[in-house]
Amino acid sequence: MTLVHTGKLTPAMRGLIAALAALLVVTGFQLTAPKVEAAEAAAAGGKIIVGYWHNFDNGSTNIRLRDISPDFDVIQVAFAEPLGGSHTGNMAFVPYNATVAEFQADVDYLQARGQKVLISIGGANGTVELMTAQAKQTFVSTMKGIIDLYGFDGFDIDLEGSSLALNAGDTDFKNPTTPKIINLIAASKEILAGYGSGFMLTMAPETAYVQGGSSTYGGPWGAYLPVIHALRGDLDYLHVQHYNSGSMMGLDGRSYTQGTPDFHVALAEMLLVGFPVGGNANNMFPPLRADQIVIGLPASPQAAGGGYTSPAGVHKALDYLIKGQSYGGSYILRNPAGYPELSGVMTWSINWDKFVNYEFSTSHRAYLDQFGGGSGGGDDTTPPTAPANLVSTGKTSSSVSLSWSASTDNTGIASYVVEYGAGQTASVTGTTATVSGLSAGTSYTFKVKAKDVAGNMSPASAGITVTTDAGGVCSVQAWSADAVYTQGQRVSYGGSLYEAQWWTKGDRPDLSGAWGVWRTVGSCGSGPGTGRGGDTAAPTAPSGLASTSANASSVSLSWMASSDNVGVTGYTVYYGSASVNVTGTSAIINGLTPSTAYTFTVKARDAAGNLSAASSPLQASTTGGEGGGDSSAWTAGKSYAAGDIVTFAGQTYKCLQPHTSLAGWEPPNAPALWQHQ
Repeated sequence: MTLVHTGKLTPAMRGLIAALAALLVVTGFQLTAPKVEAAEAAAAGGKIIVGYWHNFDNGSTNIRLRDISPDFDVIQVAFAEPLGGSHTGNMAFVPYNATVAEFQADVDYLQARGQKVLISIGGANGTVELMTAQAKQTFVSTMKGIIDLYGFDGFDIDLEGSSLALNAGDTDFKNPTTPKIINLIAASKEILAGYGSGFMLTMAPETAYVQGGSSTYGGPWGAYLPVIHALRGDLDYLHVQHYNSGSMMGLDGRSYTQGTPDFHVALAEMLLVGFPVGGNANNMFPPLRADQIVIGLPASPQAAGGGYTSPAGVHKALDYLIKGQSYGGSYILRNPAGYPELSGVMTWSINWDKFVNYEFSTSHRAYLDQFGGGSGGGDDTTPPTAPANLVSTGKTSSSVSLSWSASTDNTGIASYVVEYGAGQTASVTGTTATVSGLSAGTSYTFKVKAKDVAGNMSPASAGITVTTDAGGVCSVQAWSADAVYTQGQRVSYGGSLYEAQWWTKGDRPDLSGAWGVWRTVGSCGSGPGTGRGGDTAAPTAPSGLASTSANASSVSLSWMASSDNVGVTGYTVYYGSASVNVTGTSAIINGLTPSTAYTFTVKARDAAGNLSAASSPLQASTTGGEGGGDSSAWTAGKSYAAGDIVTFAGQTYKCLQPHTSLAGWEPPNAPALWQHQ
């Protein structure tokens, strides 16, 4: 007997299947459930709950795997951990409250009633660092052994601490150079290749490793981005942990506090529309599909050090994210209609949910069931027509703009999926899209599919091939810190052309400022006097200038990006008689006087050196005490604010960015987080 389900289950169906599964297990009759693409369930209209099950006793509750509530759709068994040290790749898993045979039967039981059971790797205490090719191969073979032994439906990457951190000089998320990141990607691909299309891959990173890469890319900040990007075509669900985070900055440049609806909406939309990496608006992390996004939440206040949100608060966030129904918060969605295909919620953990009498799963299951179940869109199995008339409406060296004619459908179009490159996709709700983050001088083939409200996918449109513009080629000498330059000499640096105004040595061109020794001529191969005609159009003025934090000697700022006919290359922050050049939409102004008010303005500059009008002025003050923060010894598991002062191993450090500390993030090991005093 085979049970086939192509969508989410209604509460009545869940109860019926649970009873049937129990009966069949008692009688010994075999019930098998075929693997179904995980995203198919959410796409069919229903929403999912993902839960982590403890393979250990931490004082919450102990639960046999088979006793997990049917309200959970995906169960993450936590955790498989390495034997013999973090560098071995020798993964192991042994059930703590059942024999191997009992656990295998429990997995079969849950799968028979329509639930997916995955093995999660890592966790807070399971550091996994695949530093060598041998460790990678050991990881692959031992993980396959675990998956095959217990019949898991996939695996989950929940690496924390030092498991994922970018080496110095690893600056391109599309082409990582850190060995343990390269090996993790390769190992994951090899494992996925060994199983069918229904085999699942999920990830549960902390916010610092994903959205944290927007302002700073290095060390732990943004370290998951190359993994997510390389595996985005295989990824079923990404459930970033919206807890143990501290405050995080949204796309609007404002800081949001964990545990609030604004926090969940702002951080989720970063993944839905993409975001700049390392503060560079020209280096965008491409968006994920809405059906790949799941919001990670603590099941109870006891389950996390911070970030618990009441069910009512979560539902406010989901109403806005999924339906576009605003709750009147501070964060405003870029897409006011919302993202109907967002998949649901994840929790740490199933055990903590039981500890509070199943408040999480009961309340969220009732809320999510409003979005449909079973067939998702009633009995609709008719796909939309294929999009027609796909054309390119514009291109740059890093992006292609597209438009097409709308598809038709018997129930209605929910979204369009743009396919390009090696399995990369972008999801939009209208009939236009701009695909960013492309390589210069490269040909890409684009196709578009339509998806209706029931999750039916249309055939692909006819493909078109577009070649991005070539990047600037610098034909003049490259700047050298050791060379002497005199008035009129030109150099290239970072893809731009500069001209010396007077004698100079060691002054980096991009840091020269509006009144410095170097004048910006333009990008290589463009701009005034470089062969393509002069760009004289200035960028728009930056908007939304705000102070995100301050201490006794610094003020942190953020603002909304400017636009330009060619492209914004950076910003200059002005205060008093001083100025600072930056490439992104945030800056930390150091060297200030305690208890002093400063007035800041920001101007944008383009590749031709045109400066925008100044932003509206902002007045912000430094604090009165040194750092204004914590002066105790550094400890793991504590939330720190920018400017906090701590001691570690007899040395003093100042916090650079708000975060919750973890083992492996000690101040000497995390220069992106701590500055030695």
